[in-house]
Amino acid sequence: MSNSVTVTDNRNGKSYEFPIYDGTTGPSVVDMGSFYKQTGMFAYDEGLTSTATCKSKITYIDGEEGVLMHRGYPIEWLAENKLFLDVVHLLLYKELPSNERLEAFRYELKKRSYIHEGMHRLFDSFPDNAHPMAVLQGAVSSLSAFYPDHLNMNVREEYMEMAARVVAKIPTIVAAAYRYKNGFPMAYPNLDRGFTENFLYMLRTYPYDHVELKPIEVKALDTVFMLHADHEQNASTSTVRAVGSTHAHPYACISAGIGALWGHAHGGANEGVIRMLEEIATVDRVDEFIKRAKDKNDPFRLMGFGHRVYKNFDPRAKVLKKL
Repeated sequence: MSNSVTVTDNRNGKSYEFPIYDGTTGPSVVDMGSFYKQTGMFAYDEGLTSTATCKSKITYIDGEEGVLMHRGYPIEWLAENKLFLDVVHLLLYKELPSNERLEAFRYELKKRSYIHEGMHRLFDSFPDNAHPMAVLQGAVSSLSAFYPDHLNMNVREEYMEMAARVVAKIPTIVAAAYRYKNGFPMAYPNLDRGFTENFLYMLRTYPYDHVELKPIEVKALDTVFMLHADHEQNASTSTVRAVGSTHAHPYACISAGIGALWGHAHGGANEGVIRMLEEIATVDRVDEFIKRAKDKNDPFRLMGFGHRVYKNFDPRAKVLKKL
C-alpha cells in the first residue's frame, strides 16, 4: 500500500500498516480504526489533540496561520459581505442563499420563533440569581417535552425542522430568561424585524415604549453571531455528537452541548472576561491589574488572551476590531 504509514513495535520488530487519507484542505490523516485489531493495543491521545473523530465538509481551521473557513469561505469575507443567516444557511444547506432564498429562509425561522406558552412557567420557576447558562440549558432541554416530534435525524426533513427550531427559538428563550430574571414583562418576537434586530428588540422592548435600535448595534451583534456560528470539533460540538450517537432526543443533545459551552475553558471564558472588566472598572486601574497578572503569588489572571487552537492570531478578533 503506497499511500500508507508503517508502525513498528520495537519490542518485537513487528510492523503494521495503516492507510493515509488526504483531505481537501489541511494535513493528511492516518486511519487508525484497525489499530487495536492489528496490534492489540490502544492509541493514547489525551485531549484528542492529534485525532480526527469524523469526516467533515463544514469548517476548516488552521491555528498556526489564523485561518477559519466555512465550506471554503474565509470568515473575513463572510463577515464583510454576508449576514449571520447567510452563514446559517451555508452551514445547513451547503451553499450561500440567493436573495430570494434568504427571504424564504428568514420567514421559515420567523414562524418558528415563538415558544410554547407553557415554557413561561418554567422560566418563572427559576430563582432570580440562577446562572443564565443554567436557565438556557434547562429551557433547551425542555423543548424535547414541548416538541417531542421530529426525532429521526437520518431523515433530512426532520433534521432540518429540528435545526430551524433550534436557531429560531434560542434567541426567544434567551430573551425570555433575561426578562424574567430582571422582572420585565414578557416580550414576544416581532416578525417585522430581522433575525438579529428582533433579538435585540426582545431584550429591550417595554410596553408603550418605542424601541429604537441603532443599525451599528444590529450589525455588531450579527457579526458576533456569525463569528461563533461553528468552530470545528470543539468541546460543545463533540459533546452534542457524543450524546447524539446514542440516538437521544435532539434537543437533549443540544442541551448537553450548552452544558459543555458553559465551562470556563470554553464559552465561559467570555463570562470571565466580562467579570474581569467589571473588576478593573476604570482605565486608571489597568496598570494595577497588569502588575497583579505578572505576580506569581497573585491568583488574578488576565482573561481573554491566548487560545488553544490559534497560536498567532484569532481571525475572529481581527474582524471584531473593524467594527
